[in-house]
Amino acid sequence: MLVLGCDFTSSPSKRKPIVVCEATLLPDSFNHGQNSSSADKNTYSVLNVRQLHSFISFTQLLDYLKNLPAWVAGFDFPFGLPSQLVQDLAWPNTWLASMQHYTAFSRADIRAQFKAYCDARPVGQKFAHRATDLIAKSSPSMKWVNPPVAYMMHAGVPLLLELNAQIVGLHQTSNPPPFFALEAYPGMLARHWVGNKSYKSDDIQKQDQSRYLMRQKMVQGVVNGYQPLGIQLQASQQHLSVLQNDASADSLDACLCAISAAWALKQYQSGDLLWGLSNNMNRLEGEIISALQCRLD
Repeated sequence: MLVLGCDFTSSPSKRKPIVVCEATLLPDSFNHGQNSSSADKNTYSVLNVRQLHSFISFTQLLDYLKNLPAWVAGFDFPFGLPSQLVQDLAWPNTWLASMQHYTAFSRADIRAQFKAYCDARPVGQKFAHRATDLIAKSSPSMKWVNPPVAYMMHAGVPLLLELNAQIVGLHQTSNPPPFFALEAYPGMLARHWVGNKSYKSDDIQKQDQSRYLMRQKMVQGVVNGYQPLGIQLQASQQHLSVLQNDASADSLDACLCAISAAWALKQYQSGDLLWGLSNNMNRLEGEIISALQCRLD
């Protein structure tokens, strides 16, 4: 089964494509990264990067995904809305119904409704949050700007439904193809190496040496092994160069999503039918895969 990591955008283009890391999970081995010592060996599963793909349209992404034989993928967009928001707006309170209701709106309608909701709430409590966003320290899934994750969900969830993918823990149809979708958040993994320092920017003026050094540190880190999840990235020098030099870090973020997906696959192979998601996860909101394992607080 292929392991995929998808750095998503709500408006793909040549300037800002959707980037997918295509990889395979190899058997467990011992870490031989350059920073490891003989006295400190950790067992890792190796994730081998096969390709880095760029897609400038949703149609291209769909064609790619549906023509693969089998995959598990970590997608960098929210899979659900905060239950408090759904309750306050009196929207359907089951996952599929809530997503069908939500994605029927235009983006302009979403912005208007969410802005009105936030404007009516007290300072410091403008947004409603999912439980998983508080743990992963990710943007609330109702946020429509900087980053527009609400629009990303609005665009991404229908693609998964069109693929008839198994949205682990949230949605499964009869006789689905062997496509398993999980919500991933690369920023959560990135903090393991760079804390809250910035390692990327789409603004050319901000694509500076300090961010390059942060990406270099992260690439060295994933190659030596990401200990909280026990995953070590293996890639060609060409791919590693792309990860370091891509100032937007879309390629690096896609690989981080793939690392989370690889960890989830390991959990499934060990008998966990929820692929590492919590047994008590909120089945309306969804959960970012490996959020509990990667938290730093």
